[in-house]
Amino acid sequence: MKYVIVLGDGMADVPKGPLAPKTPLDLAVKPNIDKLCKDGELGLIATVDKGMTPGSDVANLSVLGYDPKECYTGRSPLEALSIGLDLDDDDICMRTNLVTFEHGPSFNETVLTDYSAGEISTEESAEIFKTINEELGSDVRRFFTGVSYRNCLLLKHRGTLDAKFTPPHDIQGKQIGEYLPQGPDGEEFASLIERSVTILADHPVNKKRIAAGKNPASAIWFWGMGTKPRLQLFKDRYGLTGAMISATDLLRGIGKGIGMEVINVEGVTGTLSTNFMGKAEAAVDALNRNDFVFVHFEAPDECGHQGDAKGKILAIEKIDGVVGYIRKKLEEKGEPFVMAVLPDHQTPLYLRSHVGAPVPFIVYNSLRPAKCGLTYSERAAEKGIFLDNGRALIKMMTKE
Repeated sequence: MKYVIVLGDGMADVPKGPLAPKTPLDLAVKPNIDKLCKDGELGLIATVDKGMTPGSDVANLSVLGYDPKECYTGRSPLEALSIGLDLDDDDICMRTNLVTFEHGPSFNETVLTDYSAGEISTEESAEIFKTINEELGSDVRRFFTGVSYRNCLLLKHRGTLDAKFTPPHDIQGKQIGEYLPQGPDGEEFASLIERSVTILADHPVNKKRIAAGKNPASAIWFWGMGTKPRLQLFKDRYGLTGAMISATDLLRGIGKGIGMEVINVEGVTGTLSTNFMGKAEAAVDALNRNDFVFVHFEAPDECGHQGDAKGKILAIEKIDGVVGYIRKKLEEKGEPFVMAVLPDHQTPLYLRSHVGAPVPFIVYNSLRPAKCGLTYSERAAEKGIFLDNGRALIKMMTKE
């Protein structure tokens, strides 16, 4: 038996905002996902446990069968695994976004307008962080480039840190004053953000971006703080070999941390421009040597954060092609399989941020088609079964 999870990050939405009373799942043309749904089982799953922030980190860990309350130590340490950082027990790291500001009369009145600095390229980020390290780095404070705007600050042997950070995608269009790092150690990091504004103001990368009509990287922004993760290997936990396919450091880091084969696919970006079919082909190939594959798509989430309704619908339609391709290839091989399709959380277009409400999921078993007869949407899923935690998905998929 082979197992496949296709996850559209932030794919779920609510019937409110630009598409009301519909959602992107209602409006997307998705014949393959709908057929899988009609042939399989549909329901709602609570991927984010009560009391936890609805991030892709805790939600995807849960979908992969891990309890975040037992193993989660922060987002950035998982991303650090992906870029090859070997953390010591007393190290602290945090996500460092490149963001765009609209400057106000004072620093605190500055407005954060773009959490991704216009989806800045990885190559441009590398140039910027070379400068940031020269100006703000030290023997115990180093910045590392990840993918696009997603980067990492490593604090060696820091031990403890008492500060509160706010994700930049939650405060787009807001003045930053009340969202700057808070707590006894917060001022240290607020100062680094403010200093980065001066450092980046005339950076060559930004001059080129502004000339091209693109959002500049006005500053760095910290969030997602954590310490060295402790994760049980997926094979030890479930007796299955696995592969991870994703453009994002977060999912690649999770995959590495749980001992999966982390597959590189040419042309993946974590946006609408990603190589959707390249991921589909890689998934089918990975199943030649693995029992399980997790195929993650960031594009719906990015579109949700940007309030891009048309883009979110298109992302779902692209994912539909992936689902159809993988199912067709497995059926051609005569390989029995279980396939699940779901988001990790909602990223409503009107809110442009994450919501931890239950999300619609499909499970299709080629040996035991459930034939629920429904098409895939948030409303239809309310008629199906309910799983009260994300870990229940793997159990449902692998039950005899």
